[in-house]
Amino acid sequence: MFYLSLIEHTLRLPPHLLHLPLDEALKTELETLFIDKVIANLGLCISVYDIRSIKGGFVFAGDGASTYTVEFRLLVFRPFTGEVIIAKLKESDANGLRLSLGFFDDIYVPVDQMPNPSRFEAVPNMRNQGRWIWDFGEEEEQSDEPRFVIDGADLIKFRVQNVIYPSIPLEQPENSKPFAPMVITGTLNHDGLGPVSWWEEAEIVEDES
Repeated sequence: MFYLSLIEHTLRLPPHLLHLPLDEALKTELETLFIDKVIANLGLCISVYDIRSIKGGFVFAGDGASTYTVEFRLLVFRPFTGEVIIAKLKESDANGLRLSLGFFDDIYVPVDQMPNPSRFEAVPNMRNQGRWIWDFGEEEEQSDEPRFVIDGADLIKFRVQNVIYPSIPLEQPENSKPFAPMVITGTLNHDGLGPVSWWEEAEIVEDES
């Protein structure tokens, strides 16, 4: 899920940072440039782990800043296909689920990747909002309150289906969702996936038997 990536970058060090030790000043500027940014096919930049080498320090004519070429390591978030991750529910609608890790929110579980069979139960007076219910077993049909509900009360375990890095659109349609430079598609349609309490209860039943 997290990796260290070695990167070389040439940057201009602003004059207002020159009073700091060089390593600290360069790290501050690198964090401004990279942290919370997505690099295509690399992932979401979490932090500057360390600086491996510094070259240059040239001051060009008419510029009060110095220019350096820095080799450094970035800590990046880049889950791999098939990885199982625990997240929180952020949104639930007729199109599926949106999950969050706290620092990353563009995780989607579409309808075809929900536990099978599942159904969506809309909330009255709430457009396209509601909860998903896994219709599992005969007990479900006899109960007034569904047993296997995805409502945000529990952490949710999902498996990564794919990670994509969409191209920046030339035009953003009106009322469309904000552009996401990195999108994770997940699935809950396997044993052990979904709200963690589902499977904790199953383990308790097996122990008692």
